[in-house]
Amino acid sequence: MERAFRSGDAGYLGVFFVGVRTTGIFCLPTCTPPRKPRPENCEYFASVRDVVFAGYRPCKLCRPTELAGKPPDWVAQLIQQVEREPGSKLTAADLRNLGVSPERARRWFMENHGLTFTAWCRARRLSAAFTKIREGENLDDVALGHGFESHSGFRDAFTRTFGEAPGRSRKGACLFTTMIETPIGRFLAATNDGGLVMFEFTDRRMLEHHFEVLRRRFAAPLVPGDHAHFETLRREIAEYFAGTRRDFTVPLAPCGTAFQERVWTELRLIPYAQTISYEALAIAIGQPTAMRAVALANGSNRLAILIPCHRVIGKDGSLTGYGGGLGRKRLLLELERTGRLPG
Repeated sequence: MERAFRSGDAGYLGVFFVGVRTTGIFCLPTCTPPRKPRPENCEYFASVRDVVFAGYRPCKLCRPTELAGKPPDWVAQLIQQVEREPGSKLTAADLRNLGVSPERARRWFMENHGLTFTAWCRARRLSAAFTKIREGENLDDVALGHGFESHSGFRDAFTRTFGEAPGRSRKGACLFTTMIETPIGRFLAATNDGGLVMFEFTDRRMLEHHFEVLRRRFAAPLVPGDHAHFETLRREIAEYFAGTRRDFTVPLAPCGTAFQERVWTELRLIPYAQTISYEALAIAIGQPTAMRAVALANGSNRLAILIPCHRVIGKDGSLTGYGGGLGRKRLLLELERTGRLPG
C-alpha cells in the first residue's frame, strides 16, 4: 500500500485509503499533494467507515468520499455488459477476454453483493424476466430472451428463486434490490411497488437478519433489479447530502410490528436538524415507561436516514448507539446542522 500510494497507482482506487496523522485528513491512493507525507505518518484503512471512525476527515484535493465505494472500472465494465445484453451469458472465457479472471470476479461480487458473479448474473436475468412476465409477455419469449436454453430450464430456475412457476407469477411479487453510494458509505436498498422496505448500510451487522425478516414478511425473494423508486431515492439522497433536501417523497413501506411502526411514525415527525431523547420519544407515543422498547424499535429501523433514527440521542445529549456507527451518526447530525459534511 505504501508503494502504491507513493507511485499514485490508480489500480488501488477503492482498495484502501490513506490516513495522514499529521494533518488529520484521509486520501485516495492517487492523491497528489504538493509533498507526500512521511511513511511513519501514514496509516491505511480498507473502507471509508474505518477511516472516518478513526477520526480522519476527507481530503479536499482528491475528495475520497466522492469515489469511495464505487466499483472499480473492471467491475463497472462487467455490470454494463450485463445490463446492455441481459439475455447473454458471460463465460469464463468471455471474462478472460475482457482481462478479468473468473476468480477475481467471483471474489469481488461475493464480498460486495453476497453472490458469485455467475449467481448475480442469473439473478439479474431472472428479475428482468419476472418484470416481463408481470407485463404480460409470452413465457417462451421471456425464457429464450433471457439467456435460458429451454423453457424447462427457465421454469426450474425461476421456481427456485421465486417459489412458484413463472406461469403463476402474473400477480406475483419480489423485492428488487440495488446498491447506492453515498458520501458516508454504501447502502443496500430494497423495494416493491408499494415502497422502499429497506435502505441500510451494507456493513451493518444486522443486514442478514433484515434480509430474513423481509423474506418472511413479504414471502418474496430479494433479487437485484431496477425500479422507479430507486431513481427517486438516488436523486433525493444526493440532494440530502448536498444540503438541499430536508424531506423525502420516495414511498416507504416500513413493515414492522404495530409498536415499531408507531415509533417509526413518530421518528418521521422529528424536524430536520433537531434531536430528541429516547425518553421524549417514549412520551410522544404515549408510553413514557417504554424507553427500552422504544430504543429497540429505533434500532430495528430498516430505513436509515429516510426514517431519521439518527436524530434520537441520550437524555444528557450524548450520541447513543446507531446501527451505522456513532461516527456516521455524528456526520449526519453535523450535515443537518450546517448543511454540509465536515471537512
